[in-house]
Amino acid sequence: MSEEELAALSRILAGVLRHFPEKFDLDMDLNGWVDIRDLAASIKARKRSLHWLRPHHLKAIAETDTKGRYQVRENMIRATYGHSVDVDLDHPSDDVPPSLYYPATQEEVDMLLESGITPTDRRYVHLSLTFLDAYTAGVHRTEDPQILEVDAAAALLADVYIGRAGPTVFVARGIPPDFVSIAATPEGFVPPPPPTMEGVSKRERPPEEDD
Repeated sequence: MSEEELAALSRILAGVLRHFPEKFDLDMDLNGWVDIRDLAASIKARKRSLHWLRPHHLKAIAETDTKGRYQVRENMIRATYGHSVDVDLDHPSDDVPPSLYYPATQEEVDMLLESGITPTDRRYVHLSLTFLDAYTAGVHRTEDPQILEVDAAAALLADVYIGRAGPTVFVARGIPPDFVSIAATPEGFVPPPPPTMEGVSKRERPPEEDD
């Protein structure tokens, strides 16, 4: 598989499993799973350049993704986060750290502190493991993200769902304002430069390629 083919297939995989399974005539269950054999066959039927595709190629992409964006279970595959389609994610909550972080624009901060964090263009709120992870995610939206801290331990005790979706990504249906505060900037923190791909700033790339 060439780098060009891998990039194209990765974009298709993210789009189908997060946003438009119906365009590929796929049956997605309540928790976001589709049959990996049906997925491979559907992609091949629509993309002649990927006529060689087999289920094991999709499994390899999922299992080697460093951000943990996909999950494979027997003959089923799903995206672990980033959905705009209506799914009921059932990620475990037993490995959630006491604090998580969320990037916001300067204009959003007061509203989020007052009303809490709710999903915008996705079905779930995405929370980050560390201040740096949140800042890195935030620069896709704004030059100077403001980082909020979520008291995940207290939220879980109050029966707020938070699940671990990837190595550094956690999902929630929403976070009430009682558990949201402005995060303290770590001592010595240096903002990282905007991540790029092939010389193009990710701020200029479609949202589905950002995470």
